[in-house]
Amino acid sequence: MVHDASLMFADRDDAGRQLAEAVAAQVPKHPGPAPLVLALPRGGVPVAVRVAARIGAELDIVLARKIGAPGREEFGVGAIAEDGPPVFDERILSRLGLDEADLAEAVARQRVELGRRVRNYRGDRPPPDPTGREVVVVDDGLATGVTARAAVRWLRCRNPARLVFAAPVCAPQVGASVGADTVICLSEPPSFQAVGQWYTNFDQLTDADVERVLRGFAHS
Repeated sequence: MVHDASLMFADRDDAGRQLAEAVAAQVPKHPGPAPLVLALPRGGVPVAVRVAARIGAELDIVLARKIGAPGREEFGVGAIAEDGPPVFDERILSRLGLDEADLAEAVARQRVELGRRVRNYRGDRPPPDPTGREVVVVDDGLATGVTARAAVRWLRCRNPARLVFAAPVCAPQVGASVGADTVICLSEPPSFQAVGQWYTNFDQLTDADVERVLRGFAHS
């Protein structure tokens, strides 16, 4: 579901407020287990807070990390989520002349970072249980889609009743690759180059920012 192709967002809070209305139309309140909103840290957390509050959902996180190409760490060729297997963009690997063995070191580094973030964000809490529930995965934007795809695949193995992916802005035609039952995107601009170009304020977040937002939601 795509709305205005040229939306600009003041910041992640503004994006979350707008996205929440679109999600509420697709995930209405009903009897039974509350929906589960899972944010992709770091940028997805302040967006997801607004979505969870609007639909009366439980809020938690799903952790995923991009796997970068050798020597080009910012160029994502795959991703891993939680304790799941790596997910690769086979077309990009072919174009770069790489195979999965070439990325074993990068995968190992990202597993270490995932472990650190799990400890920081969850502590001793177990991961959320999506079994039989409507689950909404939220990020601040969708560029290549590979990180979202890894998260959705990891969750799919845990038998949710329905999997929704929601983001304020998405690169054209990438949403279909995520593998969710429903994809909600407020804007799919044809001139998309990066998520940050569609935000007036797109400051990088820290672990402390994530923890503060999650604590604030829990206390509210």
